[in-house]
Parts: sequence; C-alpha cells; structure tokens
Amino acid sequence: MGDSLLGQQIPDRILALNRLKMWVEASLHRAVDALDEDRGRAPDVAAELALLLSVSEQHARRMVDLSTTLVHRLPRTLAAMESGVVDSYRASKVAAATAWLNDPQAREVDSAVAPRLVGKNPHQVRRAAAYWALKADPEGAARRAGHRRAERSVQLLPGEDGMSTLLADLPAEVASSVYARVDRMARTLRGANESRTLDQLRADVFAELLLGSPTTGSGVKADVHVYVDLTTLAGLNDDPAQLAGYGPIPAAVAREIAEEPSSTWRRIVTDPLTGAPVDVGRRRYRPPAVTDEFVRVRDRECRFPSCHRPAHFGDNDHHTPWSDRGTTDQANLVNLCRRHHRLKDRPGWTYRLHPDTGVVTVTTPSGGTYTSSVRPLHEPRSP
Repeated sequence: MGDSLLGQQIPDRILALNRLKMWVEASLHRAVDALDEDRGRAPDVAAELALLLSVSEQHARRMVDLSTTLVHRLPRTLAAMESGVVDSYRASKVAAATAWLNDPQAREVDSAVAPRLVGKNPHQVRRAAAYWALKADPEGAARRAGHRRAERSVQLLPGEDGMSTLLADLPAEVASSVYARVDRMARTLRGANESRTLDQLRADVFAELLLGSPTTGSGVKADVHVYVDLTTLAGLNDDPAQLAGYGPIPAAVAREIAEEPSSTWRRIVTDPLTGAPVDVGRRRYRPPAVTDEFVRVRDRECRFPSCHRPAHFGDNDHHTPWSDRGTTDQANLVNLCRRHHRLKDRPGWTYRLHPDTGVVTVTTPSGGTYTSSVRPLHEPRSP
C-alpha cells in the first residue's frame, strides 16, 4: 500500500515542480527585462548576459527579446507563466506569432490566447496564437509573409560526434517541394543491394544535389581549416584534431579530410614543449602575409570569451591602437570576430591583452570579468 501511495504521489510532485519551474522562468524574464531597462536597452546587453549565464550570444539575444515582449506586450501570458500554466518555450510561440503586430494588437491576441493556454502543447499554442494574430490584423498577414520570405536563409549549426546540421529557412511550399524531391529520389535508390537506411539515402541525395557529384558521406573537397599535429596525421596516435568554428573531431576524420586529394596542406611549426605555434609556412596556393596568418592560426577562433567564430572570418585587431604607437606584431594583435571587434568600442566594455601569457580579459559594463586564452595546437610533449 505504501509503494502504491508513493507511486500516486510522483506525478503530483512532477506537476508541482513543473509549476515551480514556470514561476522561476517568469521571474527570470522579469529580471532580464529589468537588466535591459537598467542598461537603457543598449544593444550589447545580450553579450553581457551571454557571459553571465554561459550561453551563446544568440541565445542571450533571444532571452532579452522574449523577456521584453512578455513584460510589455504579453503581460497575460507572463501572468499565466507565474501561475504555472505555461512555460517559457510555449510562451515563445505566442511571442513569435505576434512579432509583426503593433503593441495594441499584440495585447489583443494576448487577452484572447491567455485563457486558452491551459493544457496546450507547443504546437497547439502556436496554432492558437497564429489564429488570433490573423484575426487581429488580417490585412497585415500578406506583409508578414513577405517579410519572412525576405529573411530566408541557410545556416550551419555545429553538432556532436563529427556531425553538423544544415538549416534552410525557406517558404513553406519551397521547403515541401525540396523535401518531396529528395524523398522521391531517395526512395528510388532503395533495393535489395542497398544497405543505407531511408534517412541516410535522403541525406546523401541532398548532399549530392548540392555538390553536383555522387557522395556517400566522403570524398568531399575540404574547404575548411583543420588543425592536426604531424604524429596524429601520421597515425602514430589518435589525438583529436580541431575543426575551426566547430571544435574537436576524431583523428580518423581529420586524416580522411587531409588525405582528400583536393585538400590544401600548410606547414605549421609548433613548440613541442607547449604545443603553441611558432611559425606558419608560406607554402600555399596564395602565400599569406606571415604575421596576419600566424595570428589567425595561433588564435584559431575569436578571442572574446565563449565565442567560436573561426579566426579566418575575423579581424586581427591592434590591442594598442596604431594611432597610439601600437605595433603590428604577434604580441599586439588579437583576433576578434566583427561583432566583438565593434563591441570593444561600446561604452563600459574593456578588453585587456596580457602580452606575457596571451590571455584576453574582458570587463563588462556591470563590472564582470571574463577571460580567454589560446589553447595549444597539441598537448605538450617531453623533449
């Protein structure tokens, strides 16, 4: 009997904890909005929040935007969160559906949707919010669709275990047509002698259509920056390599990329005791400017804490400005992506480069300090 009673209490406990989580999320949104308001709605608040919570800037920007929307445009949805009716994810569906409405229209949708949120899953919340948004502004529906189509894009999202996601944001009918074609071609390849699953066939067909050559997941020209030490490349060990902008990849994958005939090799000399690069070879199709190239290889990614934008996409910044007699050498240059290069000049942000260690210390307008250091290209080795 005791075990049975405990079993009945478990779902109630889960529900109670979930309601508490919703209340905490609502409180967090109010606090994030308070920070944003205290900072005068400055565009760099997301960068500070990202450091504070150890999340990406994109995620932090979404938090700030959702918090502002809930507090000022969707107060009844926020109240539903505080009452334990809806969580942050479902509330975001209401925010997304009302994004193109003006404030009075958004509050009209908020008043209509909030009483209907009880027991709704995210898909149902989205559909309900979209329905009431159309009712609130029927004339603007076409304009909103036009705006979204103008924002069509393709993004590369790094994943785990040597995989990434290629995300295409397309008009619904275009996306459906693309998928239908890929699916149809994949199904025609199925047969008794085909070992690939349907999902694998779809993925391979998709890549083949884009690359214009048959592929089964290999044999693709490497147009990426991969960092791998010579002993790993020679198969003497299996230390992970580094794919710029992604992170560690298995040694076998690095060797597969390096052995592709169309790949370009470049000589990088490292200090065996530290793993730090000391020289970048000139042998390449286009000889680089040695100092510029060395800094990009040394830093590999943007030196702003938690940013992983590949260095070959960024700017080599003079830490001590050229106008203040800053030198153009390895000790005074640090790689920053364009966003964090510009952030350096925002009021309240301070970047400090420690030339003896290469550590970059970033101080936020609120006084928080965060550091980044250059990782060696390989583990230190005995002489």
